[in-house]
Amino acid sequence: MTKNLILEKLADVERKFKEIEQQLSDPQVIGDQKKFIKLNREYHDIQPIINVYNEYKAVLEGIKEAKELLDTEKDEEMRQMAKDELEELEGKKEKLEEKIRFLLLPKDPNDHKNAVIEIRAGTGGDEAAIFAGDLFRMYTKYCERKGWKVEISRFTDSDMGGYKEIVFNVIGEGAYGIMKFESGVHRVQRVPKTESQGRIHTSAATVAVFPEAEEFDLELRPEDVKKEITTSRGPGGQSVNTTYSAVRLTHIPTGITVYCQNERSQQQNYQVALKELRTRVYNLEYEKRMKDIAAKRKTMVSSGDRSAKIRTYNYPQNRVTDHRINLTLYNLQEILNGDLDPIIEQLQIAENAEKLKSQEQS
Repeated sequence: MTKNLILEKLADVERKFKEIEQQLSDPQVIGDQKKFIKLNREYHDIQPIINVYNEYKAVLEGIKEAKELLDTEKDEEMRQMAKDELEELEGKKEKLEEKIRFLLLPKDPNDHKNAVIEIRAGTGGDEAAIFAGDLFRMYTKYCERKGWKVEISRFTDSDMGGYKEIVFNVIGEGAYGIMKFESGVHRVQRVPKTESQGRIHTSAATVAVFPEAEEFDLELRPEDVKKEITTSRGPGGQSVNTTYSAVRLTHIPTGITVYCQNERSQQQNYQVALKELRTRVYNLEYEKRMKDIAAKRKTMVSSGDRSAKIRTYNYPQNRVTDHRINLTLYNLQEILNGDLDPIIEQLQIAENAEKLKSQEQS
């Protein structure tokens, strides 16, 4: 990317930034909550680019002045100072251009959102359910490190421990943009507690990460949602109380069904179920878009493909391998205790590299 093209792109961004700034002071926009929130978020997303743009312009001006001084100055000491300054500014310019390339990469508009995470036990029976519980604990610990809040929506526990299924919300700025890298099949290789012969088994759990849909992202029409009230159910399907507080919602056009029984009242269960239903309907279109992007790039680190085997946790070797980027780390316990940043940071770098390559090719 040449200097002129960088300046051209940044000038376009600055024009857009000023337009948004004007719109945010317009009383009509302020009165339209949906539009105001969208523009305000866009404004804050562009702000870092504008800051770097101003810094970049100052560096270019400094380079111009240093070159002019070298063309006109006769004093050797002054010329040397100008040469030193020019060298420093050229290095700064190069670093800023690299930073600008990444700042200008297209962003997923859902990255700022809260995340909804679903963990399901896969192949491996009781051991898979125990592993699903281990993954939930890992994510909980990671969220604690990030200062994010975790709220469980619903779960089905297993007799041997862990979960057959657990769905929870991660509430924190940018949670989805980080947690989306966890979507896919996670495998564990270890000796199960139920194994008397000491043999290593391979089990799996599936993780699905969705951006939480806000009310203005999708309007669920009441006539499209079928509501059923039932008694809460325990393991095996037996009724665990006689209060009709559990709620099942079905989105008639798509057939998507959600069930919530974990809250104390019917109204609380309804609100939790409605939030999850909105998110799942919203994500039907979102997943189609992600698959289209993945197909164009051929490979995509955060495609959200739940069928893809993304990571293996090998207990005998104290090893964790992320298969998407061929990254292997030998600190299994630290990772299971929530130290996921070393993996996620490498996945973010790989995704940015993919985006940059795709942008250059187009």
